[in-house]
Amino acid sequence: MNLKQRSNSFQCFKNWKEFVNFASTIISKAEMIETPPYISSQQLAEVLFAEGRWPDRELQTLLDKINDGYEYWDTVKYKKLPKRMTAAELWTYVKASRAPHTLEVWQEPSLTLGLTNRMQRLCHEFDMSFGGSWGDDSLIPSESRQQYLVSSLMEEAIYSSQMEGAATTRKVAKDMLRKKISPRDKSQQMIVNNYQTINYIVEHKRESLTLEQLLKVHRLMTSNTLDNPDDAGRLRSNDDVVVENGITHETVHVPPAYTEIPSFMDSLCRFFNETDSKVFIHPIIRGIIIHFMIAYVHPFVDGNGRTARAVFYWYMLRQGYWLAEYMSISRVIAKSKKAYEKSFLYAEADRLDIGYFVNYNLNVLDKSFRQLQDYIKRKQAQRNNANIFLRLGNMNERQARILQMYYENPELVLTVKDLQGKFMVSPTTAKSDLLPLIERGLVGEVSFNRVKKGYIKGSSFEKEVSRALEK
Repeated sequence: MNLKQRSNSFQCFKNWKEFVNFASTIISKAEMIETPPYISSQQLAEVLFAEGRWPDRELQTLLDKINDGYEYWDTVKYKKLPKRMTAAELWTYVKASRAPHTLEVWQEPSLTLGLTNRMQRLCHEFDMSFGGSWGDDSLIPSESRQQYLVSSLMEEAIYSSQMEGAATTRKVAKDMLRKKISPRDKSQQMIVNNYQTINYIVEHKRESLTLEQLLKVHRLMTSNTLDNPDDAGRLRSNDDVVVENGITHETVHVPPAYTEIPSFMDSLCRFFNETDSKVFIHPIIRGIIIHFMIAYVHPFVDGNGRTARAVFYWYMLRQGYWLAEYMSISRVIAKSKKAYEKSFLYAEADRLDIGYFVNYNLNVLDKSFRQLQDYIKRKQAQRNNANIFLRLGNMNERQARILQMYYENPELVLTVKDLQGKFMVSPTTAKSDLLPLIERGLVGEVSFNRVKKGYIKGSSFEKEVSRALEK
């Protein structure tokens, strides 16, 4: 009996718990990662060293397409097969096509990566787009840089925390961070911690990674959010930690023994800091490997994912990828969380071939960069629209933006804290911006109580704005 047949009537189940267990089993089976066919060394050698190795253009085209997406067995087996070839034989050709370009990128455990043309092309494009110290003014105007930076750091903190279960909306979270409101629950505390951690990393981005620094990052990230507060900034000391499916609670990953963590930490710091490795690994790919290894080893009781993404972010900044500060990478990951998790599981199921995880994360960087470009274009368009209000004279750019906000939302009520957070200015500066607008009747003042005031569209707003638009 399938799910549809049995769920036609809830009465088929004795109780709600039985239904949940049944549904979880179905989901678990649907999401299970299938182990790829075993390929012996002899089978691989026969394909690699066969005379006229890739004689079939159709096969070569198919392999190129599969490798561009670094596809796993669960999609390869459904491809339209070349004549007289089984799915298992196609998988052998896939693995053989990756073998000549495969590097061992970590020794214990042995982690391999099959470099593809697309991976190398994307790394080159990233070098040109957001690496080095040149050209930053051409993408992000210097006068807007601080505002963009604060916004991106907030986005990164919010989405990285939401991925780990923080149940707070983006709007509420941004309002909390802008106005520096104390967190009210664990979810908000996670976001505040993440934001403070990222700011700490920005301040220390040129420093080397040490065990003490890594423990500090974890402590900042998890303070007041763990079941046992003493676990913040401390390596796990047992093997009770497993990674579960969030819905079915099925164990999907068992990390290495806790006794292996100290040697792993030494290897991690060395890998992060080294500049003269025998085998060159592109810095962006090296950062992705760091991300993977922290998540794989799970050196902490909780907060491993957040810490892994933060250390990746740190490595990118340390290597001179300045634009990473302005990119919300976790925002893209959060919106494709299932693919993110699968890229881990694919790597583990395919003998720790990290190509799946590298391919996924390069796609994330590509999408994040394009989203940043779109964001900057929108903000520049808003600034251009605000310039219309500068025609009223005796007005700075922030004041013009305030008038634009009322023009776009006539019912808007602002506070000094709102403006302080939006423009990253002091309360004194925000009040100084409002006062001349109030005196000209462009903004009106209302009292919420004896102390707190709000600001609305003023009595002269329509007349003055019409005059500006006519110029």
